[in-house]
Amino acid sequence: MMNWPNHLRHSLLKNERLSRHTYFKIGGPVEYWFEPLSFAELKNIILLVHKRKIPLFVIGLGSNILADSRGLKGVVIRLNHLNKIKIDAEKNELIAQAGVSLNRIIKAAQDASLSGTEFMIGIPGSLGGALIMNAGISSPYLMSVGDIVKEVVVLDYSGKVRLLKRKDIRFGYRNSSLGKFIILSAVLKLNKGDKQNIRKKINILKKMRVSGKIFYPNAGCVFKNPNLGLSAGKLIDACGLKGASFGDAFVSKQHANFIVNKGCASSGDVLGLMGNIKKEVKKRFNVILKPEIKIWKN
Repeated sequence: MMNWPNHLRHSLLKNERLSRHTYFKIGGPVEYWFEPLSFAELKNIILLVHKRKIPLFVIGLGSNILADSRGLKGVVIRLNHLNKIKIDAEKNELIAQAGVSLNRIIKAAQDASLSGTEFMIGIPGSLGGALIMNAGISSPYLMSVGDIVKEVVVLDYSGKVRLLKRKDIRFGYRNSSLGKFIILSAVLKLNKGDKQNIRKKINILKKMRVSGKIFYPNAGCVFKNPNLGLSAGKLIDACGLKGASFGDAFVSKQHANFIVNKGCASSGDVLGLMGNIKKEVKKRFNVILKPEIKIWKN
């Protein structure tokens, strides 16, 4: 058991269950859970963790995380207190900290008559996680968070703050080069728009989102699409796997690329079901599916 400095203990919980903080409602206890109240606290924790070589995990809203049901050794830092938004109307820019939810960003942009964030409607999670995985949509058009990024402020694991311009960041399909950093904030470059038209676009996209129609705990799309023209969900569906189960983990009948927790599913149940899905898709289509969700284990 590690002794932490007194000035950090007020933001520390021990053996906090991760199931309380993930959309999947899955995850055992983590040794240390921190919710730093300031950047100074965050930096101090990072420096201590780095110096002592303690496993570190960073969480926002926990929307795309499968955490080990047996628990985790190390530290989880939740960035919920990095939650400020600012609008620069002259430059058509929105500046948001990592812990801000995508829904709040969409609302703030709409209120300021700024267009460009509508595609994020229905994508769960916070800005930090969305930047790291380059969250986005592939239908009815292809759009990702990286498309509207101007710059990102990050903290590296030696405690140094860096400003990364768009050209310094590699954004790919459901991934980016930001995973080696802790996101602090980002500037999103938007366009002046009409508030009513923005609202219409949001409502159209909202109706198209499958995730809003799935009522069991889930982490969104489990697998990445193999390529731009090939849908993981359609491949899984073609294998007849809707409704397939492993323990309390089930393939959603609404969308084959969603796995739902129908009761007391463990991380082992979800991983077992993912393994079965991968095996069937490989057998039938010779396609290897790769996870889109983040799998946390020691």
